Amino acid sequence: MENKKILHIITISFVINHFFGKQFKYLRKKTNNDYYLGCTPSEEFFQLSNSLEYTPFPVNVTRNISPITDLVAIYKIYKFIKKNKIETVVGHTPKGGMVTMIAAAIAGAQDRVYFRHGIIYETSRGFKRLLLKNIDRLSGTLATKVVCVSHSVKKISEDDHLNASSKNIILGLGTCNGIDTENKFNPEKQNAALIADIRRDLKINEGDFVIGYVGRLVKDKGINELTEAWNVLKNKHQNLKLLLVGPIEERDAISEESKKIIRNDPNIINTGFVLNAAPYFNVMDVFVLPTYREGFPTVSLEASSMKLPVLITKATGCTESIIEDQTGLFIKNDSEDIINKIELYIKNPEMKKIHGSNGRTFVKQNFTETKIWDVIHEKLGY
Repeated sequence: MENKKILHIITISFVINHFFGKQFKYLRKKTNNDYYLGCTPSEEFFQLSNSLEYTPFPVNVTRNISPITDLVAIYKIYKFIKKNKIETVVGHTPKGGMVTMIAAAIAGAQDRVYFRHGIIYETSRGFKRLLLKNIDRLSGTLATKVVCVSHSVKKISEDDHLNASSKNIILGLGTCNGIDTENKFNPEKQNAALIADIRRDLKINEGDFVIGYVGRLVKDKGINELTEAWNVLKNKHQNLKLLLVGPIEERDAISEESKKIIRNDPNIINTGFVLNAAPYFNVMDVFVLPTYREGFPTVSLEASSMKLPVLITKATGCTESIIEDQTGLFIKNDSEDIINKIELYIKNPEMKKIHGSNGRTFVKQNFTETKIWDVIHEKLGY
């Protein structure tokens, strides 16, 4: 049995289940490795360590650029690597990747893996774009392997010379972790009583057609366009509900008009942050992601696995998450196009059912988490 010490660094505990799930538990059975996870401390971060079998390493890694905080983080990660004789160091997202790769390089870690979860500078302009691109380039240069979460991300990485193309790796068809298609995102294994409670609490009736979204409510996700589309749809169709599962954030904030609509419309349901969004897919009819920027939209796979047709833009990575006219439809960042595509499913319930069923088959065949974990073990060696 192999026995390595693996350190992953992320910025916020919110992503733990999305980036890892029970990955460490599964891989430990193959390798007997020790898995450490560094993250800005939170109650959730420590709570999950037992069930997901990682040793928590609290270190303040901010999502924003903060020179003093970043230098402190680099030093702490460096010291942790040296003290614990970590052999493989894995950094996630541009900011987490940057501080991790710098610390790992200084500490002399031979195996340095950077997960490029997306192209952060895609929607930026001017000096900010240049700065973000060079941060990503620094992480890619210092890494010995770079995991691109989609073919689209890999192409941009190569076109923009973010690192030597020989370092780039893709896990299967894409994604960073895959999803739990057998239990968590299996429509046949849902808690009927819990679903009934959610319907009751959210005042969703059996005859309602529910347009669903899961994620942060920010401008980059196309929430402004979605609320514009909603304002038209609600006047054209009866028994419509818009279910937004996620928090309204001030970073990359949506318009004040969108906030007002979300807060005041009785048929818009905003749950705020929820720890486990999986049960909410059960009360949706279609899933919409009018995003401007992604790496690979895991939430799209989750929706498909729950037999929902997916409406999604052709932003980076998104084109690989559905099969058009089979598991969903592509939309533009445009309210009129969103309206037209949602109406196709409202008016064609059989198409909605077929696309949802095809979506689950597509995800099970290509993105089941254990298949991706086997690829991680094979390609990344941990």
